[in-house]
Amino acid sequence: MTKYLMPNFVENYEMDLKIDKLDLDEISLVMPMMKDFYEIDGYPFDTETTRKNFEIFVESPNLGQCFILKNEENEVVGYMILNYLFSFEFGGMMCFLDELYIKPEAQGKKYGGKAVAFAQEFAQKQNLKMMFLEIENHNERAIHLYQKLGFKMHKRSIMTYEP
Repeated sequence: MTKYLMPNFVENYEMDLKIDKLDLDEISLVMPMMKDFYEIDGYPFDTETTRKNFEIFVESPNLGQCFILKNEENEVVGYMILNYLFSFEFGGMMCFLDELYIKPEAQGKKYGGKAVAFAQEFAQKQNLKMMFLEIENHNERAIHLYQKLGFKMHKRSIMTYEP
C-alpha cells in the first residue's frame, strides 16, 4: 500500500449526501446504474465482464476507488469512480474521475457537485498531483458543473487504441 491510498476512506461529506467506499457486497447496487449510464451514449455493457472487473477493482485499492452515493434516507442516488495513475509530466500520482453518475430522479439536488467536491478533497488528502476527466461534448450541464468547480478544458484531445 502506498501513501496515496486510503482504502478504508469513509466520510459523510455533506449532511444530505453520504459518500462511502464501495464494498464487494454492494457491486450489485452499482451495476444497474452503470448500465443506465452507458446507455445514455450507446456504450456497450456486458454484465459478466463488468462484475468481474468490479471485483478486481474493489479488491485492488491501488487501482482506484469506487464510491457509492446515498441521500439522507440512505437511498442510493449514484456512484463515482476514481482511477489512479502515475505521470512524470504532472509530477507523480494523479487520478482520473472515470465515472460520476447520479440517478435521473436524484438530479438537480446538487449531489453531483458535492460528489466532485468530495473527490477534489480526497485527491488533495491523497497528495495526488492532478485530477482529470473526460466528458461527452453534448453534456453541457456537466461541462458547466466541472468548470464551476475549477476544471478547465485541456488543449489536448483524448485518443484511444484497442489492442
